Amino acid sequence: MVFILTLVNTNGLEVKVEKEAPDFLRAQSAEVFGVRRFGNAVDIEFSGGRIDLTAQAEIWNADFAVQPAAFRRKKLLVSDMESTLVENEFLDDLAALIGVGDKVREITARAMNGEIDFAGSLRARLALLAGQPVDLLEEVWTGLRWMPGAKKLVATLRSNGIRTVIVSGGFKIFTGRVREVLGADADIANDLEIVGGKLTGAPIEPILGKETKQRILESTAAEMGISLDETLAVGDGANDLPMLQTAGLGVAFRAKPSVAAAARCRVKYSDLTALLAFVGISESTN
Repeated sequence: MVFILTLVNTNGLEVKVEKEAPDFLRAQSAEVFGVRRFGNAVDIEFSGGRIDLTAQAEIWNADFAVQPAAFRRKKLLVSDMESTLVENEFLDDLAALIGVGDKVREITARAMNGEIDFAGSLRARLALLAGQPVDLLEEVWTGLRWMPGAKKLVATLRSNGIRTVIVSGGFKIFTGRVREVLGADADIANDLEIVGGKLTGAPIEPILGKETKQRILESTAAEMGISLDETLAVGDGANDLPMLQTAGLGVAFRAKPSVAAAARCRVKYSDLTALLAFVGISESTN
């Protein structure tokens, strides 16, 4: 089988990588068929045994993906939202406004690293917000910070006919707006319970968690009539991991340590446009 190794650093890939990477593959008994440089990325077609690039990619300051050449181009992206498409964790931001930010951030961090159950952590965090006016949600939205590369990623994928779905353990009031701004095709998230203009401190059940994210990836691919090999997923937290492991290419983006360790592909040096390189879309084909 022919594979493609893509090495990328959207802040600038060192020139030496283009020469050293093929030699590195050959040293691991791979047969190299071709090398292509495009922008801040390098593609290498090869065949051979299992290649371990983790340590060497660190030396090159490069993010990388290895995938079958036949399924390199994708037809679907399913993306997490918070700490992925946007820098915010909106629940943390809301908690900070009312003085319980430290408590909520600690719970969020543990949940995203897989130390505690996501659904239980969400209920615990929301309970600390009970009785707060719904107007605070608008104040939190004004603090939106886009993840570098997010707008270009979604716009470029869509211009190349690739469907984009946002799936989040966060809340519909935010995912809907992010979808509208980015021009994504759909968004799926949790709902907050609001009574009399105030947060009750509870989500509307059932809670969208890691199993749901995985199912959405699978069901959307089935609806489109495509194989999972033709799907791309990206996220940062433990509740994203089943989705990342199910997708044809699952990318742990600036992820929590346990997630980065378990994912097949991780991005730590680049912005989100690294995903364009992974699916073979260069600046000239945008």
